[in-house]
Amino acid sequence: MKYRKLGNTNIDVSVICLGTMTYGEQNTQDEGFEQMDYALDRGVNFFDTAELYAVMPRKETYGKTEEIIGNWFKKRKNRDKVILASKIASKSDDGLEWIREGSNSLGFDRKNMDSAIDNSLKRLKTDYIDLYQLHWPERKVPKFGVLDFEYDPKDEWTAIEEVLENLDRLVKAGKIRYAGLSNETPWGVMKFLQISKEKNLPRMMSIQNVYSLVNRVFDVANSEVAIRESCGLLAYSPLAGGRLSGKYIGNKKPHNARYTLWPRRFSRHHTKRGEIAIESYFRLAKKYGVAPSTFANSFVNDRPFVTSNIIGATTMQQLKENIDSIDLTLSKEILNEIEDIHLKDPNPCV
Repeated sequence: MKYRKLGNTNIDVSVICLGTMTYGEQNTQDEGFEQMDYALDRGVNFFDTAELYAVMPRKETYGKTEEIIGNWFKKRKNRDKVILASKIASKSDDGLEWIREGSNSLGFDRKNMDSAIDNSLKRLKTDYIDLYQLHWPERKVPKFGVLDFEYDPKDEWTAIEEVLENLDRLVKAGKIRYAGLSNETPWGVMKFLQISKEKNLPRMMSIQNVYSLVNRVFDVANSEVAIRESCGLLAYSPLAGGRLSGKYIGNKKPHNARYTLWPRRFSRHHTKRGEIAIESYFRLAKKYGVAPSTFANSFVNDRPFVTSNIIGATTMQQLKENIDSIDLTLSKEILNEIEDIHLKDPNPCV
């Protein structure tokens, strides 16, 4: 395994991060335990979760993923071996009223943040979270498949300074060690960093945004910020929801797979343009004798702005192929062929 510093901390996190959002929905607790055992044995010391999970989000499975991880910590007694990241959910138009039931609205105000962290810690059966991330901005920004910013003069959100003050209280209480962003814009990253520096408040150490062969918007939008400000990318959906594995090519519907279970969701990864690009990358991987998922993850692992690549799996074979990507470095010849495909149709799956 390879390791990189988390932001400007002294924490070494594995370049492969274990994503867990399938636990409690597509994966049982026993399967989650098997995945975590295997990942830890392979040197993966970085796990990512969220209060929102399992996915697809629904009341019946809310918090189940954190509960499974907490049960694993309790049984294995190995909390100290894992750098644990979780997230607090934000305002949404998608009907997430069961999250922190009783709240008038989700957000990053003190009441919501205190409730969210205490419930997460209880489910995770731990006293602290190493990296606590804002799952998506309260502000109306392009996210989850939307590319363009639409300004709303009536938009309201918790002031950034107040959010940082709330996080500061959690740090001082020992409930979190560091903070991070997710689904954030360059403006948002820079404002958080600016205010944290001016007010001596917690610094954002990472940004968790989507990144894959078919969605490289981060290259244009946030890559310079990530490098120059030591706020590296925690890349999620490196396989575009599993599509870059090739398992859906030819309209296949594999058992227990995301697009088989929820064909109308995750539409950002399922586009006509995207399918053309995915088939091209699939053929390129096969040309060089590499499993397509290993190939796609390897590309993400070695991007200069990436701190860690968040992989996910529903089977042990998928997990093995994803982690195996750490041992593959794509040659300049392969990278040039990737660039040729990319330039024919940049970012077909925003």
